[in-house]
Amino acid sequence: MTDGGTAAGSPEPAPHGGSLAVAAAQASGVSTMFTLSGGHVFPLYDAATRARPPLRLVDVRHEQSAVFAAEATARLTRSPGLAVLTAGPGVTNGVSAITTAQFNGSPVVILGGRAPDSRWGSGSLQEFDHPELLRPVTKQAWTEHETAKIGAGVAEAFRLATAPHRGPVFVDIALEALFGPAPPGAFQAASQAPPAPGQDPDQDQEAAQRIAGLIAAAQRPVLILGSDVWAGGAEQAARAAAEHLRLPVITNGQGRGILAAGHELLVTRARSAALRQADLVVVAGTPLDFRLGYGAFGEDPGTRPTPVIHAADSPAQLARHLPLAASYTGDLAALFAVLAGSLPGPDGPRWAHGWLPKLQNAARAATAADRELLASAADPIHPVRIYGELLRVLDDDAVVIGDGGDFVSYAGKYIEPKRPGGWLDPGPYGCLGTGLGYAIGARIARPGAQVVLLLGDGAAGFSLMDVDTLVRHQLPVVMICGNNGIWGLEKHPMQAIYGYDVAADLRPQTRYDEVARALGGAGELVTRPDGIAPALRRAFDSGVPYLVNIVTDPAVAYPRSTTGI
Repeated sequence: MTDGGTAAGSPEPAPHGGSLAVAAAQASGVSTMFTLSGGHVFPLYDAATRARPPLRLVDVRHEQSAVFAAEATARLTRSPGLAVLTAGPGVTNGVSAITTAQFNGSPVVILGGRAPDSRWGSGSLQEFDHPELLRPVTKQAWTEHETAKIGAGVAEAFRLATAPHRGPVFVDIALEALFGPAPPGAFQAASQAPPAPGQDPDQDQEAAQRIAGLIAAAQRPVLILGSDVWAGGAEQAARAAAEHLRLPVITNGQGRGILAAGHELLVTRARSAALRQADLVVVAGTPLDFRLGYGAFGEDPGTRPTPVIHAADSPAQLARHLPLAASYTGDLAALFAVLAGSLPGPDGPRWAHGWLPKLQNAARAATAADRELLASAADPIHPVRIYGELLRVLDDDAVVIGDGGDFVSYAGKYIEPKRPGGWLDPGPYGCLGTGLGYAIGARIARPGAQVVLLLGDGAAGFSLMDVDTLVRHQLPVVMICGNNGIWGLEKHPMQAIYGYDVAADLRPQTRYDEVARALGGAGELVTRPDGIAPALRRAFDSGVPYLVNIVTDPAVAYPRSTTGI
């Protein structure tokens, strides 16, 4: 036997339902299947192994990591990801990860096993009607009951997942259908690529021109670029429009890096002043949720809110909870093309001579004020010192992943990507435990780049067993654990509200590095600030999954202005 295939000289078995599903996935651009072994989905593994070329199989230690890995693949490559979950608890274990993909607009297809139709209702192992649970957190969810329909059904799932607004689609397949022989002609039909999703060619030019006019009339505009600008392939058009109009830009989510760190128009570090003093805020590709103060901008947002323009890739993504000065739905690149073609005036835009320099000066001042903390010699270690050292060794094309509360909040403040598509965080759903799954997917999606996973010690508890997956599949990742022995995002606010805290302490100086070593990786404990830099060098040079476990001061709290509640 070779690679799990048939013995030499034996006839190739006839295609079955799993073959149809895998053919449809490959026709949709999928090259990796993320899963955790389960008998209900054996035909999918068999088909992945026999496919030509084979579909790479990456098996994890918890189903949520399979979905998170598929989501990371989708977010970094802008092509669909695939997760396969066995029936019952295999599917329910993936629900938080599927919900995260829904909130992030990530094109992921989840194929689930399902108990046999012939015994439905009589108590088969792991019998559960999954689509009823999954419909609220997916674009669509349904069951395929017939072998002949599996290929078309899976192809439709990929089409739906990748059409704006992107998101997860769930399909479970009855046991008889998945194991059953594929009828003549079904395999060829499944191998045909589904039509590529596209934007409506008749874009709303009138709305785009109206937005251009509102920007031209503003004195102090600000442009916010979010994840869907990257996901929709509009990053170059967005950068061109910002540069043409000399707009001050704030980025969030996967919008980070569209304007590289150090770009003269990037004023994210002056965000508070920009959103308080702007007379027009243009938000593209991200919801007006808690991360943006629900869109309530201005010096007095309660009585005199700043006008807001919202641009999204589909109507359902537009804000409904506040009045908008204007809106646009559709291809975001088309909107930015209109803005790049608008006239800023004979002397350039008026804001380029007063407003923009003011924000640039504020951003520079904030960056200068960082230097002391980034080089802090405090003992116990100040968490910001970790980022000071990390910034020295990050490559321009590094992928940085954040999974945690307070510790990762510092990453969002101090790490500014130099290229788009180099940042992954859990997004607005705020689910902890994304880290190892994202790291698995990122290492496969970007095999030549540094992959750095930033873990709070609380977050590490959700998925650290998947270091075993990194080791088994030879996926080197540098993991940095900010270990303060508490649930920092909860401990400090609870103390502020009640004067005490409960259920917010972890064991001090837990040896997460020893967990990584026990699972076949490598790691070390760092307790002094001068030990951080050499530990990071060893981690990047190791070529194996390596966890740098850094003990930080639990008294230091990230200075947030909101908890998102």
